[in-house]
Amino acid sequence: MSIDRLPTANEIPAIQERTVRLLMASQTMGGIGVAIGIAVAAIIAAQISGSDALSGLATTAQVLGGALLTIPIAALMATRGRRVGLSTAYLLGTLGAGCAIVATATATFWLLLVGTFLFGAATTANAQARYAAVDLAEPSHRGRQLSLVVWATTIGSVLGPNLLGPAADLSRLLGLPPLAGAWVISSAGFLVAFALLTAYLRPDPLLTARALAAMDTPADPAGPRRSFRHGLGVLRRTPEALAGTVAIAGGHVVMVSIMVMTPLHMTHGDAEVEVIGFVISMHILGMYGLSPVAGALTDRWGSPRVVLLGVALLLLACLLAGLSVAGFSWGLTAGLTLLGLGWSCTMVAGSAQLAGAVPVSDRSAVQGAADVLMGLSAATGGALAGVVVDTLGYGWLCALAALVAVALGSTALRRLRVVSLTA
Repeated sequence: MSIDRLPTANEIPAIQERTVRLLMASQTMGGIGVAIGIAVAAIIAAQISGSDALSGLATTAQVLGGALLTIPIAALMATRGRRVGLSTAYLLGTLGAGCAIVATATATFWLLLVGTFLFGAATTANAQARYAAVDLAEPSHRGRQLSLVVWATTIGSVLGPNLLGPAADLSRLLGLPPLAGAWVISSAGFLVAFALLTAYLRPDPLLTARALAAMDTPADPAGPRRSFRHGLGVLRRTPEALAGTVAIAGGHVVMVSIMVMTPLHMTHGDAEVEVIGFVISMHILGMYGLSPVAGALTDRWGSPRVVLLGVALLLLACLLAGLSVAGFSWGLTAGLTLLGLGWSCTMVAGSAQLAGAVPVSDRSAVQGAADVLMGLSAATGGALAGVVVDTLGYGWLCALAALVAVALGSTALRRLRVVSLTA
């Protein structure tokens, strides 16, 4: 697929600004849908299955769906551009939310897992949008541009869990179980994001960047690389891209493992659903609210140093959350907020490093492969989290997550030494 007319150099900044604004708007609506769905997934799974050990499977299915569905969506973007890929992902997320509504209403566990798997496509759209923000960005501004799109998720993601009360009212109005209304709100948010991207993401940033690059460098006769396997090969051969992927995946594992079990930890202490929504919203505020700061620090300090800052925040989060009692506590709230801040640093710094490490012809394949690895790692962590909490307790889960953070810190330190030696 090609674009009708290449923009001039003077037009690129305006196109980039419009693209970032549009992505911020779609991230807001998609963030509402993703956040409110995540807030209820483990609780609904526990209610339907009757087992705390199985409670993490719904969120794990969502994370796994986000990982595996990245493969076809990234391939679609490689040939058709960001607009088609992101829009398709939100449509799949809407279908998943619909399946989850039916599953909740009929207490059908397997259908809930199918629904949350498809729901994961919306998280793929949220994740891949950050790369669309830097397709046309100046190298020195990649961290800032990427972080602005990540930041926009704050509005929807903080608002989403706090809509659990109105969602319950909506459920009663529609004759659904109390928590099913959360999935209704998810589907509405995804449809609005789909409409915005389909109508206004023009010209396509990835296709435009690829066409502009072809003006300076002869086009590769093989065309854009779209396969997951090719993306993995580039990652293995490119140390800087691999280090960025490790930062993305490591921080995500720590965050997801603790976050998915926190609502259940709170229900064990008889916390109300509105209070759970407040804690999750503070966590999501930490994830996205200060992402522009993480982006600015990445542009100024470099990715490895910001990753190390993220590791320090993750370790403090594990300590505070692990020492918290079941139910609500301000220590748990602080821990979940710091968990989000640490994730933001590792995600923004790692993504900016990855975006600048590979040529544009490989970009969608490599970014897709990185997000698949991120999702599969987090899905494994989420699945094991339920077993750990059921057998050992929430505190041990936080301790094990801290070990992952330590390993990530060690990797970032080694990369920082390499950068220092080559500077």
